[in-house]
Amino acid sequence: MQSNLIANEVSEKGIIALMYHRFEENKYPSTNIRINDFIKHIELMKNSNIEFIDEKTLKEIILKKKNYSEKKILLTIDDAFLSFYKNAWPILQKEKIPFILFVNTREINNRHPNYMSWDQIREIHQSNLGIIGGHSFSHEYLAFATEDEVIKDINKSIEDYKRELNFNPEIFSYPFGEYSLEVKNIVKKLGYVMAFGQHSGVIHQRSDIFELPRFPINESYGTLDRFSFLLNTSPLPYKFFKPDEKLLKTNNPPNIEIEFEQNVRNINCFTNEGGSWKKSEITYLDNNWIRVLLKEKYQPRRGKINCTLKMKDGSWGWLGKQFIVSD
Repeated sequence: MQSNLIANEVSEKGIIALMYHRFEENKYPSTNIRINDFIKHIELMKNSNIEFIDEKTLKEIILKKKNYSEKKILLTIDDAFLSFYKNAWPILQKEKIPFILFVNTREINNRHPNYMSWDQIREIHQSNLGIIGGHSFSHEYLAFATEDEVIKDINKSIEDYKRELNFNPEIFSYPFGEYSLEVKNIVKKLGYVMAFGQHSGVIHQRSDIFELPRFPINESYGTLDRFSFLLNTSPLPYKFFKPDEKLLKTNNPPNIEIEFEQNVRNINCFTNEGGSWKKSEITYLDNNWIRVLLKEKYQPRRGKINCTLKMKDGSWGWLGKQFIVSD
C-alpha cells in the first residue's frame, strides 16, 4: 500500500477554515477573541496574500473539484452571538471579507439578549458577504441524542430558516463539533451537502465532506505566533482513518490506524489521552501507514488527535480528528 508520492510533498495547497465564536466577550476566553487580536488576524491574512473564499467557491472546489493552485482561507463564525454583529461584522463589511455564519435558532426565537435577532441575521443573509449555515435548533449534544430527537431538532431549525429567511442552508456545523456516524447520516439525509466539525486540519479535495476540519480560534489559540503558524499549514490527505465511528462507547482508548496518501516518515502525533496533551507512540505499518498506540483512555467528553509533518515547501502538514467520549 505504499504511496508513489515523494515523502513530504504537498500535492494540494488546501483551504484553511477558521472558527470564531465571540468577539470582545472577555469573560469567556475559551470561545472569545479580543477584537484587537481579530484585527491583527485580518492583517496577517491579507499580508499573506491568501485568498478569502465564500461558500460558493468552497462548494466549487470541494464538491465540483474545480482546479485551484493557491491556498485559500474560509472564515466561519458559530452561534450568532450579538458580539459578532456589534464588533466583527463592521470589520468584515469594511474589508469586504466573506464568511459563513452558523446559526442555532432556539435562542434567536427566544430573543436571548446575548444573541443576534432575526432582523440582524437577515441583514447578514442579504449582504454580499455573509451566508447562513445550519447549526441545529437547540445546540444540544446531538451525538448522545436518539435518531428521532436529532431529526426533530435539526428539522425545527430548517423550519426557522425557511420562515425567517426564505432560505434552506446547505452547509452544517455540528454543535460542539461533535458527531457520530448516525448524526452524519441524518445531516446528509436532511439535505445538507457538507458539514464542519471543530477538529484541526486543512481541507482538501479528498476530505470527507461531512467531517470538514476547522482551526478553532480563541484567546489561547489565537495568539499572533500561533495564528501565523496556522497560515503555514497544509493538508495531509489519507486513504482511511480508523475507527470511522467518532462516538466512543466501549472502545476507549480507540485503536487508531491511518493510511496516508504519501510517505509520512517522521510524522508526529499528539493526543489528549489521559486528560493531558502528550506526544503519542506510533508504529509504521508502511511508509504511509501508521498505528497510533494510545496507552490511556480519553477522558469525557472529548478526545483529540493531531498529526503534523514538516513538508518540503516549509509548511506543516496537519491532520486532526475529534472523538466523543461517553461518561
